[in-house]
Amino acid sequence: MLYDRGSALTTKPVGVAETLAIPAVTLSSAKQRRVMGLAGIHDRLLDWYGLILLVILWEVGPRNGWIDSQFFPPPSLIIAEGVKLAEKGELLIQITSSLRRTFQGLLAATVVGIPLGFALGGWFPRLTNFLRPLLRLLGQINAFSLFPLFVLFFGIGELAKFAIIFWSTIWPILFTTIAGVQGVDPLYVKVARSMGSGRLTLFARVLFPGALLSIFTGIRLGTTTSFLMLIAAEMIGASEGLGWLVHNSSMNYVIPRLYLAAALIAFLGMGMNSVIIILEKRVIRWKEVAEVN
Repeated sequence: MLYDRGSALTTKPVGVAETLAIPAVTLSSAKQRRVMGLAGIHDRLLDWYGLILLVILWEVGPRNGWIDSQFFPPPSLIIAEGVKLAEKGELLIQITSSLRRTFQGLLAATVVGIPLGFALGGWFPRLTNFLRPLLRLLGQINAFSLFPLFVLFFGIGELAKFAIIFWSTIWPILFTTIAGVQGVDPLYVKVARSMGSGRLTLFARVLFPGALLSIFTGIRLGTTTSFLMLIAAEMIGASEGLGWLVHNSSMNYVIPRLYLAAALIAFLGMGMNSVIIILEKRVIRWKEVAEVN
């Protein structure tokens, strides 16, 4: 028979069943923590299961003759090609060249598109209504269709590549900024004006915070578009860059290198999009997230 610790006058017998139940509760708690940890890992990897399955099937298919390995090389060969280029130092040159061009075009489109969107959406609404059909028409013109004009006006140097990326990214940024400014509740604007706020205060305290969510959406769309146009931009007289690597690999029929460049463009676009989302969460702290239980 076991006894509780304490005074001898208040000893209380403890049964064998109660003694065995104490470690059982501890073990159950540890098991629950492991289960919760595995559930957390599962939730984080949930979006990647489809990609992992695709890579596995892609690796197994060509090796078993299900698909032609000449046109669909397995991922292991693509990775080996990337390691080969990285050892030579060529891969870093291609990535940095593409990122530099993308950043330049995206930054210029942001610097031009956001102030122009605020001017058209906030201070000159009649001019916006007048220019809306023209802006929509220009926004629908793909950079590929303007390819000869870019070469004609800007040559085949870096300026033409910059112009293509700039043209492709400014429209989503401009349109979302205009929509964000026009979507601000008019009551907030009236209250700010009734309190004697000037244009600068109205912009800084009401319009800019209210349109910030739409602005970030436009920047994300512009980032995605810039990487889609990267191949076209780097086909104009380029000697380096991931778009040039795609074009050069297709001309020389180096299929693993072609897939490598295409995959790098996709992953870099996803990475930049994730960085913008993280920045958006840090800046827009008042954003509400709908949760469905």
